[in-house]
Amino acid sequence: MTGPQIAMLPDGRRLHMNHGPIDLIVRAFGPPDECELAYRQAAGRFTSVLEELVAELPALRAQVQPGTRFAGPVARRMAAAVEPHASDFVTPMAAVAGSVADEMLAALASGRALDRAYVNNGGDSALLLTPGAEMRLGIGATGNEFGDRIVIGAASPVRGVATSGWRGRSFSLGIADAVTVLARTAAEADVAATLIANAVDLPGHAAIRRRSARELQPDTDLGDREVTVAVGRLTAAEAREALSKGLAVAEDFRRRGLIHAAALALNGEKMLVSDGQRQLVGEHA
Repeated sequence: MTGPQIAMLPDGRRLHMNHGPIDLIVRAFGPPDECELAYRQAAGRFTSVLEELVAELPALRAQVQPGTRFAGPVARRMAAAVEPHASDFVTPMAAVAGSVADEMLAALASGRALDRAYVNNGGDSALLLTPGAEMRLGIGATGNEFGDRIVIGAASPVRGVATSGWRGRSFSLGIADAVTVLARTAAEADVAATLIANAVDLPGHAAIRRRSARELQPDTDLGDREVTVAVGRLTAAEAREALSKGLAVAEDFRRRGLIHAAALALNGEKMLVSDGQRQLVGEHA
């Protein structure tokens, strides 16, 4: 594996940092000198992030246990994000992308006078918003997209956005094309999106193909659990049935204060939950 790769993108405004599975796009807004210093801080922090995670990887791949202590700050963020979900099967790895984004945003902004900023880790984003600032984000992922763009203002509690689904970078136990979650941190959004996407399912359906996670990736934290590798044709009613299972989980998370909102998509059908309100959006809405 090569070492950390860090460079400004051709637009001269965004910083790209890559090391192994970590791939970040970073953008800071504010006075040019402050942005330059912020990028330097982020680059300096990035150099050791992957090594810190690898050092604690066996424990991070194990079922979360309340009170487990980790040495690295990213690992601690991961554990804190998944601990409220300890009654389900979940490992700290469910929050790794969001936790890295949160850590890098903290490094970027530390002591700097920025107006706003974001760290996007493969679609999971951590946000910085100062009073009066706002961030415009697209909702959706590979597959059926919502097409809408949401605006997150400084007064909102949302500072993290994450998307999960069977078409994404990581394995999923469910069949959602995409589940996008808004939460207080990227780490919290990451684990919630993973668990909601896992719940969107039609067990035993003939159009769904699954394989053991261990067959696909021997060192996976999912062990022999079957993950989704293909989803065939579903009727609209079947898609809604599967989505309703994920929506129930999302509503529970919202009631418990773990997320602010979630958008779920499968085969052109879409469901939303926000502030306790359920909404089904038709395919052509």
